[in-house]
Amino acid sequence: MGTVETLALAMGTAWTSGINLYATVAVLGLAHHAGMIDLPPELQETVANPFVIGIASIMYLVEFFADKIPYVDNAWDSIHTFIRVPAGALLAAGAVADTTPVLELAALLGGGTVALASHGTKATARLAVNTSPEPFSNWIASIGEDLAVIGGIWVSFQYPWVMLTFLILFLLFAAWLIPKLFRLAKRGFQALRSWLRGDRQRNAPLEAPTSPTL
Repeated sequence: MGTVETLALAMGTAWTSGINLYATVAVLGLAHHAGMIDLPPELQETVANPFVIGIASIMYLVEFFADKIPYVDNAWDSIHTFIRVPAGALLAAGAVADTTPVLELAALLGGGTVALASHGTKATARLAVNTSPEPFSNWIASIGEDLAVIGGIWVSFQYPWVMLTFLILFLLFAAWLIPKLFRLAKRGFQALRSWLRGDRQRNAPLEAPTSPTL
């Protein structure tokens, strides 16, 4: 791989990891074994490992269903803030592990930043989507994210310059969009809080009526 191809793979996988880490790992590993892509040695030892592919595939199935349930998807995203971002950074570092320590550290930091931006955009957008009363927008968003992961990996290998250009534009767009989405997502927080309060009220035991005092 040349420098551009390696950089596109590093940052591209970091971006897709921020959206759906398990789909990223499973697609990379399966595509490598199918001969569709050629992963760097470091990633061959990790994401192309059959055990890792199996675990990623199982977790992807879990996420596939959890990601389509309003408010469950928000809880899932919150938990995965501590998983997707560091994993995206490690995947980026693994893509350049056979170069220099300086470039590996730069990829680790850059990959973490890109993964955080894509995860933050996804999580904030899904909060905003959940303000809609119908479930279809939630399903469409989830399926669109899965397609974005597959497309992002494909573009990273086939058109590295396109991927790098896209990532630069995405980071600029995310810096502009996330504050606006966050204001809309406040409605999602309020709806989630009302939903939880409603559950507590419905599940609260009924108190026995007290007799009036004379």
